[in-house]
Amino acid sequence: MKIRIKVNGKERDVQEVSLEGILKELGFGEAKVATAVNGEFVPVTARAERRLQQGDRLEVLAPMQGG
Repeated sequence: MKIRIKVNGKERDVQEVSLEGILKELGFGEAKVATAVNGEFVPVTARAERRLQQGDRLEVLAPMQGG
């Protein structure tokens, strides 16, 4: 079953419902990124248990290099 969520402001259909699974599905895999669901930070340790639902908003942020 697919659900539609917003990823960094863009509508996406995903098969997975766990945050960890969605990140893999979207190609982030083992990348070092910060995540927030509906404006709430989700630590790496909670991603496997965190489930997303239809209409949720996911923000994926990569750290910036330089200064």
